[in-house]
Amino acid sequence: MPTGTWWFIGAAWAELLLAALLLRSGGTRSEETGEGAVPPPQALALLRGGRRAAVTVALVALHQRGAVAAGRKHTIRANGGPGRTRDPVQLGVHGALHRALALRALALRPEARRAVDALRGELREAGLLRPLVRLWAARVLLGCVPLTALAGPFLTGAEDAGLAGALAAGVPPVLVAVVLLRLPDTTKTARRLLSGLRERYPLPAHRREVTDGRLVQLYVALYGDPALALFLPRFSRDGGLLDRPQEVDRNRPREVARNRPSADGGPGAGGPPR
Repeated sequence: MPTGTWWFIGAAWAELLLAALLLRSGGTRSEETGEGAVPPPQALALLRGGRRAAVTVALVALHQRGAVAAGRKHTIRANGGPGRTRDPVQLGVHGALHRALALRALALRPEARRAVDALRGELREAGLLRPLVRLWAARVLLGCVPLTALAGPFLTGAEDAGLAGALAAGVPPVLVAVVLLRLPDTTKTARRLLSGLRERYPLPAHRREVTDGRLVQLYVALYGDPALALFLPRFSRDGGLLDRPQEVDRNRPREVARNRPSADGGPGAGGPPR
């Protein structure tokens, strides 16, 4: 194997090391995110599942106030004004519903995108999401790793067995780069926060155990589909909010199945969040 090839392999590992250091960096104010400072449900959903999850929780809050309803063919439609709320994400999502939209399309509407992006910026400042500049710098470095590791042998003129050995040596850094690229942009502080909240608020076995609409939003933010299927089965199914619609039948309590008209009524679904 040509000596120059090892320089390329070393450069690939150096890019990986620098990218890993950038990804380890937290936000500018992570020390302010203490045990008592719990972000709102939309923010927690954004940390757990990204834009779609944040929009879903906003829809749950709007649905609890009767501001949105399930439309035809798994869409969401506005059902009056947004109600008494100042939450930017809820207002942005409701403002995007000029017509019935599927969840995926709704999350990409400019009004909803701006609101969620503003929330994402607040979470970066709070140290719950990695700083944007460092995140993109790390991704650029990780994207360069395959070029550096696999293009090096050809640029140095490696042949036959030397070429095979150089390519084999370049595979490990490429695999590590792929793993790092798949990491979420949440920080360790955010993951610790979500884990602690799940321990504090385990998903109940029955919806009747929860009588506070705000708690329903929190459960949906923390657990996603299972909470939607438990607390809002009809709205979630008909509105196309579930990633896996079969979760509804698997998680719906038996008493709700027997009393279908009250699938989204009763304890846990009513009452505007405080």
